[in-house]
Amino acid sequence: MIEFQPGKIIPSGNMYFVYGDGGTGKTSLSKLFKGNKVSFIFDGSYNALADTTDTFVFAFDDSDAPNIQSQVDYYVDSAIGSPNFDIIILDNVTALQNWVLDNIDGRSKDGRQNYQKLQSWFRNLGMKLRKSRKTVLVTAHQIDNGASGLDGKGRFEADMNQKTFNALSAPFDVVGRIYKQDGQRFIDFDPEQGNHGKNRIDERTLIKANELAEPADKQELPTDKPHKAPKKADKTFEEQVADVANELGKRA
Repeated sequence: MIEFQPGKIIPSGNMYFVYGDGGTGKTSLSKLFKGNKVSFIFDGSYNALADTTDTFVFAFDDSDAPNIQSQVDYYVDSAIGSPNFDIIILDNVTALQNWVLDNIDGRSKDGRQNYQKLQSWFRNLGMKLRKSRKTVLVTAHQIDNGASGLDGKGRFEADMNQKTFNALSAPFDVVGRIYKQDGQRFIDFDPEQGNHGKNRIDERTLIKANELAEPADKQELPTDKPHKAPKKADKTFEEQVADVANELGKRA
């Protein structure tokens, strides 16, 4: 538990949950955030970050699936404890959820208990990310339920078990759906549209995707002055991976 005295609440980094169709640019949203980042990728979409110089990438694949919970817990804990990372990214938690569910499915004769375990693990992950006090970006695929009624509200939602989504996203400041229209990308936060959405940071309900990290009226104007290079981690990516491998070897 964190305790704040009246008038002395210290804001933590904002937490963003964005879901949408494939090809809408979910992975590349991380480029909007300033600082050193660590990205945990669960759907193989790391090519979208090939041109970045400020992001460490851990790309999980099916060989990691049998132990995915312990691996994610370990690497996320390491990122939270590292002063070298300002932003933590989990991309794409739909794939992560499916691996976790495969691991716990069938462990109980009562299928409801399996889903309760799924929800509990993701709830703990969400709270762990909040307690990190760092900026967090999480992405997921979307489900299109089809238009209903005359207004089509409530058509889209994150492609996750409903209660698992609620458990994970509860501490997040922003939940929105990214989509393309007329060649531009937008993010909808408006819960009145019937889709998953909220915005605790400001009053915006619909934005251009490039305004996610910083509203347009607060973005820096182009300047001829050279930008400062982002601070470098104390160790290279290869050195950090070697440290992690050594630590995992000690634990084995």
